[in-house]
Amino acid sequence: MRHRILRRLRAARGVATALLLLGGLAGTPPAAPAAEANAGLDAETRTRIEAYLNGLDTLRARFIQISDDGSFAEGTLYLDRPGRMRIDYDPPAKVVIVADGTWLIHIDYALESVTHLPLSSTPAYFFLRDKVRLDGDVAVTAVERGAGVLRLTLVERDERAAGSLELAFAEKPLELRQWTVVDPQGTRTRVSLADIRTGVALDPKTFEVKIPEFGIGAAQ
Repeated sequence: MRHRILRRLRAARGVATALLLLGGLAGTPPAAPAAEANAGLDAETRTRIEAYLNGLDTLRARFIQISDDGSFAEGTLYLDRPGRMRIDYDPPAKVVIVADGTWLIHIDYALESVTHLPLSSTPAYFFLRDKVRLDGDVAVTAVERGAGVLRLTLVERDERAAGSLELAFAEKPLELRQWTVVDPQGTRTRVSLADIRTGVALDPKTFEVKIPEFGIGAAQ
């Protein structure tokens, strides 16, 4: 039991960044030469995915987060696009991540630390921006289909060596089910969604957070 709790805490503390980067382009560069932008992604599919993502005004879902080292965490994700997100980890983790439209705030109560980042400077902005696009500053380098699942691999166009993100969608109907982030060391962190509810009423206070006293002024 003790080892299980430790794994959960490591996931929530050490890998929380992967989840807070929701859609984060923070990973390992491809071993092969960089693929052409939007390779294998036809215009119809791109339009369909963009329309789906831009149509996500509110969402609530449970998640399971698993890393290559066996660590895992669970919790609840809330989205209110554009701009707002909240991630609550289940106990024993003591981590909360909130995007309030301007800042992305990561609070670790166990470590008594708070990190503020301009939302627009984080990969989370891919999902939380006013208009999601699969071109421009984002390139799709691989598309896979199979067993009713559509998978896309994304990179930041000007920072291909900085990483990649894999998105997995159920195709019929189209629904985001999973994403996988690979960190610079090659560690994969997979986040799977369950009990997905869209178009739900979310209290605006969900995206408000009181900064604990130990975090006052702790902007990074």
